[in-house]
Amino acid sequence: MRETACSAGASKVPATWRKYLDPPAEYVSFPRSVKKVSVYARPDFDVEVYEQGNGPGTMQRVFVAIPKGAAGKLPAVVAPFYFPEAMLGENPATGGLECQYSRTTNLSHYDEIKYMADLARRSYVTASADAYYITYPERGDGSFSCWNRAGATLSRDWPGWTGVGKLTFDTRLVVDLVENHPMVDPSRIGMTGHSLGGKMAFYAGMIDPRVKVVVASDFGINWDQTNWADVWYWGAKAEEARVAGLSHADLMSASGGKPFLLIAGKYDDAESWKTMLSAGGYDAHPLWRQIIHHAQGHRPPHWATEEGYRFLDFHLRVKNGVGEI
Repeated sequence: MRETACSAGASKVPATWRKYLDPPAEYVSFPRSVKKVSVYARPDFDVEVYEQGNGPGTMQRVFVAIPKGAAGKLPAVVAPFYFPEAMLGENPATGGLECQYSRTTNLSHYDEIKYMADLARRSYVTASADAYYITYPERGDGSFSCWNRAGATLSRDWPGWTGVGKLTFDTRLVVDLVENHPMVDPSRIGMTGHSLGGKMAFYAGMIDPRVKVVVASDFGINWDQTNWADVWYWGAKAEEARVAGLSHADLMSASGGKPFLLIAGKYDDAESWKTMLSAGGYDAHPLWRQIIHHAQGHRPPHWATEEGYRFLDFHLRVKNGVGEI
């Protein structure tokens, strides 16, 4: 049986982590609806827009970019972030820089990290979705205040769960959709993300065995490097996890040494590499664990992003004998 976002038990995540990350049993009983609502033709790719259930009474939009002229089964990369327009770098309906649901959002702000568009142009099927601050408990407007509202409401409604668990669950739902897409080779799925998206890519990518390679940019892998204690991530449970001795190296170890490249800039640094080196499973393939520290601030420069793309290329194309860089 194929792994899904609702079957986390198939992964090797330690029980000390699963109690925070696994969705409550009552939560995952919602209907698994997926509906394609529109398709937009762009110069280099087509964008399919889906709505899929991501909880009791809630839906998430998912964008899937299909390279023009694609034939056969392609590798895929999931690129989680706030909302999919940011990863695409444009409004697919118009080609403009306005966000479909927020007139105050100019998509040029995300130009350095439009992973969906970049990778679609490299002949990957790519996908991204709305994060839960937009979908929980009702449709948000994308403003920053929605993060506090969504995180606090989730904590009240499901007190044993965490925001980072919800982010992980929703990202794995995108993997569900991608894995079953007719243009995707389900044995070649990767994940990449920046900042919040890096957190989502790291958690979902390390936990989900369908994801074969992870590239994450400046998300703060150590507890003291970023805002893990904010209510939309771990809230008060961050200190509980720290005191219990949980380390994000645990998730790397649980993945069995999954290929992972960390792009460090502001929040990640040499201490991040020390944590990565403490993970098990990489002795046979030491180059499957890498860090690039550009030290140029939070947003990665183009050359560092390109290194991330090459890492994905190697593990989803070259290593599989289906192409060369």
